Amino acid sequence: MAGGPVTDWLAQATRLSPWGQAQVVVAGLAASGYAAADGLLELGANVLVLDDADTPANAEKATILEVLGAQVRLGPGSTAVLPPQTDLLIVSPGWTPRAPLIAQARRRGVPVWGEVELAWRMMQPDRVVPWLAVTGTNGKTTTVNMLESMLTAAGLTTSAVGNVGRPIVEAILDEVSYDVLAVELSSFQLHATNSLSLHSAAVLNLQPDHLEWYADPASWESRAPDAMTAYAADKARIFERVTHSCVYNVADDATLHMVEDAEVTEGARAIGFTLGTPTIGQLGVVDDLIVDRAFIAQRRDSALELAKLSDVRPFAPHNVENALAAAALARSFGVPATAVRDGLRTLELGDHRIQTIAEHDGIRWVDDSKATNPHAAASSLRAFDSIVWIAGGQAKGTSFDELVQRYGDKLRAAVLLGVDRGVIADALARHAPQIPVTVIDSTDTGAMTQAVAAAHAFARPGDVVLMAPGCASKDMFTGYDARGAAFAEAVRAITGVEEKG
Repeated sequence: MAGGPVTDWLAQATRLSPWGQAQVVVAGLAASGYAAADGLLELGANVLVLDDADTPANAEKATILEVLGAQVRLGPGSTAVLPPQTDLLIVSPGWTPRAPLIAQARRRGVPVWGEVELAWRMMQPDRVVPWLAVTGTNGKTTTVNMLESMLTAAGLTTSAVGNVGRPIVEAILDEVSYDVLAVELSSFQLHATNSLSLHSAAVLNLQPDHLEWYADPASWESRAPDAMTAYAADKARIFERVTHSCVYNVADDATLHMVEDAEVTEGARAIGFTLGTPTIGQLGVVDDLIVDRAFIAQRRDSALELAKLSDVRPFAPHNVENALAAAALARSFGVPATAVRDGLRTLELGDHRIQTIAEHDGIRWVDDSKATNPHAAASSLRAFDSIVWIAGGQAKGTSFDELVQRYGDKLRAAVLLGVDRGVIADALARHAPQIPVTVIDSTDTGAMTQAVAAAHAFARPGDVVLMAPGCASKDMFTGYDARGAAFAEAVRAITGVEEKG
């Protein structure tokens, strides 16, 4: 069993702790694992990195880390056994509690952290940079990018980090002196945290996702009776110990309940955002304006204009919600109204998020490959009126019944592909049997060309052909970006439109 002088101080470890005494195992050599190992070496810890993949990319990272003083073991079986002298295990996001290293660590009482927890500890007690953090089932990356743009427009030195792509430890090791960080946190990352105390945090929404990961009871909070409750409990961790503002979605009661149940720092406020007219303590929409009734002195009888709805691009109801959440976090940090507006106007979002690929013969072709679960797909469907829907992929244990019941009357037709295409087909048969459905049985990447051709045959002037899969992509593609690129290529081939300006 673990125990003794090292594990005694690890519970309260900071940057100034005696890390030279600690034997730390880092599981996984992807971006967060590499950053964690680098950070631990900076602290002076004894580091062993394990990864079953002996790829050229991992070998190159291993060489660098070994020069810096780490031990690295690559290849099949490397992560099968936790070394006996391990004091701390750092795991990459997504590693399930079934993983041998994690199961062994828990049996032996070895602490298990993620890179996020390590990053937080590395700032304490004397180099603390405030974090404004976002989680939720959908919209996290867009919201964090909006937030980063608003903070930058206010003249603050900042960076978008975390699940958005850049490890937080990497930013902390920068020579840049950041004023504040815009942090995206997934449920997996939050699962492996225990001491975060954020300046402000937002939960955008809560819908079923990643239930296959939470199907393992070992991943549940002790109070969680099922996978969905366990998933929600991890999301709710973001509000624990918040010092300033807990931002919730007025339209999603689950997010309010998370705030109500959180053990926040005394003085922290609950701040709502809504697509409707805001009450006191909320941000919302009045006419065509985004307004603030939370962070102004006269909030009892007035609201402050932050931006116009037209400043939100691409425009869709769920993207306005993202902008409201980002604005709430920015305003909690003292960002002026003009910076909220300017941040939205100058923002350049990545591809595959409600991106118009082409408009031809009165038909609009839209790529929302980033919609990797039913709730995200529903948000896209909400934005349009007459739709030929391309969907399918890896459903991750989720259901499409509610989506079809709510938005089935908007569908002219549906084209389904991917490993779980039958899940969506069954939901359509139950709740919208009048909708024509084409099922693409091909399982290679060429299936997208077939799907676009089928959608083209259904579409009429005024329609939107919407590729919002509602599913993950790795049954056929390397990621949602590759799936979106395949859709765009097929659309341009069939319409003859080279590029949408």
